[in-house]
Amino acid sequence: MPKYKLSPQERAAEQARKEQLLSLMSQFNVKGVGDFQGLFKEMVGTFLENGLESELEEELGYSKYDYRNKETDNSRNGHSRKSITTSNGELEIKIPRDRNAEFEPHLVKKHQNSLTNEIEEKILSLYAKGMSVSDIESHIRDIYGLDCSESTISRISDKILPIVRDWQSRPLEPIYAVVFMDAIHFNVRSEGSIVKKAVYIAIGISADGKKDVLGMWVGENESAKFWMSVMNSLKSRGVDDILIACIDGLSGFTNAIEAVYPQTKIQQCIIHQIRNSTKYVSYKDIKALMLDLKSVYGAVDEKAAYSALESFGQTWDKKYPKISESWHRNWANLTTYFEYSPDVRKLIYTTNAIEGFNRQLRKVTKSKSVFPTDDSLLKMLYLATVDITKKWIGTRNDWYQIRLQLEIAFPQRLPD
Repeated sequence: MPKYKLSPQERAAEQARKEQLLSLMSQFNVKGVGDFQGLFKEMVGTFLENGLESELEEELGYSKYDYRNKETDNSRNGHSRKSITTSNGELEIKIPRDRNAEFEPHLVKKHQNSLTNEIEEKILSLYAKGMSVSDIESHIRDIYGLDCSESTISRISDKILPIVRDWQSRPLEPIYAVVFMDAIHFNVRSEGSIVKKAVYIAIGISADGKKDVLGMWVGENESAKFWMSVMNSLKSRGVDDILIACIDGLSGFTNAIEAVYPQTKIQQCIIHQIRNSTKYVSYKDIKALMLDLKSVYGAVDEKAAYSALESFGQTWDKKYPKISESWHRNWANLTTYFEYSPDVRKLIYTTNAIEGFNRQLRKVTKSKSVFPTDDSLLKMLYLATVDITKKWIGTRNDWYQIRLQLEIAFPQRLPD
């Protein structure tokens, strides 16, 4: 790569900056790192005080002593002193006050006692967006002019772990109308090798129609045994009843649910079943086969669906015998949705609610091909979850009709 040469103008500007800096250091008798840190603190203090004065001036609508333009009964009322913790130690600044005590500063908020809190919040926010530790380090340096090592960033993000533990064990609602369960897989280092870990996720819709992530659990692999521990975890956290559980086609999953919640209706995801059915179908046949398959899951009731499945078998069994065999084998759990109205069917026939959530998690974690530990994986997923679920407010728009249907289908199991 050819060496970059400064132009005469750039060299002159650089020399001028150096002379200005040396003059400043000489003026303030800066002879070492400690002196420089003191100067830096003084500069930060001056910046904050000037900024706060500007905020108050904007709030009042007139500059100091400019009484001719005063259009408010409020006025300046001296200053109070406040100690702020910075990356270079304690800093005392003057906070301007107003006579009516209406001034709410933004640069340094009323109860804020540390400038590093803002940096930590920014680091956690960037971490939640999936930014790598090295990228966060560069970002903080560029924006704030602070050196923040990778180990410091890791220590800051580790502060979230106790919060994650509390979140994982928090009490839950006694009854959930619908719970969607699925797993998403990540590579994690373990004892010197890379293993694929399954993160088990449960999303519930409460009796009043609000959606919430009930928990995330990291396991060695997706198994019925681990799902049993997940169900027991929900039970111990106060979930007494689940009306409908929507799951993928994992073998043994049904038994795990029935062992803990024997009254729960189980709906196996139709979309998962379709994907598995068409995995090895020739592209020449896929369009016609999918049309015939749609007549099964899109039927008006279970009787019509079973008749359509029989017709499907007669047409396709010679070429793809395992498709109708799989639908027959899982029929009881694939057809639960036929028991309900179209509104409820649309809600439960697929695990799209949780798959959409998983897609957002993958976007956040795509920059991490391998996580160093289970904890590092869990804290990133938790921060991403907090970010994603900020928009999950209020009750579903269609919940009134769905609730009426569920009250009829599950008498005396939903609270008044």
